[in-house]
Amino acid sequence: MTGYEKPRGKKLPPAKKQVKQLIAAERAACEHAFAHLKNWRVLTRLRLDVKWATRLVRALMVLNWYEIAR
Repeated sequence: MTGYEKPRGKKLPPAKKQVKQLIAAERAACEHAFAHLKNWRVLTRLRLDVKWATRLVRALMVLNWYEIAR
């Protein structure tokens, strides 16, 4: 999902500007979560069943969101 772009020579309406900011905030949270996973090197050492790997990544993302929200 991408945000709205400002038309050439015009300003972006306040509602579209707010939507764009919300999308950017969500995108930043996801990018930070994956950056933490890469820094922790969890994904490189993961040699498990795909179902377990998905659960592990989800659990790590929840822990990361909890840490960010504190």
